[in-house]
Amino acid sequence: MMKTQKGVGLVEVLVALVLLSIAVLGFVALQIRAVAATNEASMNVQAINIARDLAERMRMNRDGLLEYKNVTTPPTTCASAFCTPTQMAQYDYAQVKKQASNLGMNVDVLNCQGSTLVRKCVYVAWENTTATNGTASTDCTNSTAYAPNAKCIIMEVYNYGT
Repeated sequence: MMKTQKGVGLVEVLVALVLLSIAVLGFVALQIRAVAATNEASMNVQAINIARDLAERMRMNRDGLLEYKNVTTPPTTCASAFCTPTQMAQYDYAQVKKQASNLGMNVDVLNCQGSTLVRKCVYVAWENTTATNGTASTDCTNSTAYAPNAKCIIMEVYNYGT
């Protein structure tokens, strides 16, 4: 009877190793998802900080609100010299845009969608998403909704007219 039992222990060990390897693969997949979620959360926090920075600058310079946009040659001396509200807005926007670019993000100030009030919103996007509103697959929003798979945040600044 002992001769028919040869190799059974080896089969049990092999089955146990197969089950263990499946469990380890599952754990590795969970770890990969956790790392991706951590990266996405980090990008969200950085984008919120950039949007908050620009929003606070805009709140401090209400007279220059409509000038927070990309210009070819923004002023460079507003940190050390007096600037008009328009120049300060251009300077602030250029500073925040540079900070966002260093983090692999893009930023824009657009009219908020879906309201009768005229409001400004700060858009910050990263990876393959652009800080825009439209119907393209790379746009952050499509009217009042985030585009599918968009990697961006929007922060409302305040009303500037009716």
